[in-house]
Amino acid sequence: MSGVTATLSLLGVAALGVAGVYGAAWAARLSSRPVAAAPFWSGLEPAEHAVSRFHVRWYTVTMLFLAFDMEMVFMYPWTRVISATGPGAVIEMFVFLAVLLAGVVHAWREGALRWT
Repeated sequence: MSGVTATLSLLGVAALGVAGVYGAAWAARLSSRPVAAAPFWSGLEPAEHAVSRFHVRWYTVTMLFLAFDMEMVFMYPWTRVISATGPGAVIEMFVFLAVLLAGVVHAWREGALRWT
């Protein structure tokens, strides 16, 4: 019976927490009306809706960006342990960079970076 009481107590605390967050958001709101399409920092009126579709070429550029972003994620710890692991770590990193370079060369040869 105590398990049921504990479960109901936990659900009650969770419900109070959610209600508290919603209440704080309601109390802190500035206006109940949504803001119309207004320029944000750049000063230009928006030309299209914020959730409009992008051209398919942007996805290739995004994948290349993410690949090189992940390269940096892997290179930082590598620089921290390179002296302890020895020359094998250098060879592994150059193999990793060669795979990334092969991906860029492939995308370039396929015309994925051509904007005409």
